[in-house]
Amino acid sequence: MAGWFDLKRAKNGEFFFTLVAGNGEIVGKSEMYKAKASAKNGIESVKKNGGDRSRFKDPWEGNGGKWYFALKARNGEVILASQGYSSQSGAEDGIGAIARAADGAPTKDISDS
Repeated sequence: MAGWFDLKRAKNGEFFFTLVAGNGEIVGKSEMYKAKASAKNGIESVKKNGGDRSRFKDPWEGNGGKWYFALKARNGEVILASQGYSSQSGAEDGIGAIARAADGAPTKDISDS
């Protein structure tokens, strides 16, 4: 099953999105955007760049021993940050999940819910 994007509104009124894998797990979260249109552009950028391994910052170990990665746009700006993984190989698998989940994924706009 393919993944999907959830477009949401934060309590402060800004917008963000999460990429959800087919199994229901969140694989990444965007930055905050002031405008909904900007968040939608971010989703399109993830779809466009998610299949290109060179667009990812290699996994790194963060606080608490969790492993993370980030997807960057062509301009180098981070457009999606991963959840924490228990191992480096898990983070590498997460990078593969981005390409599978984002390719053709629909967007569920729940920003007004």
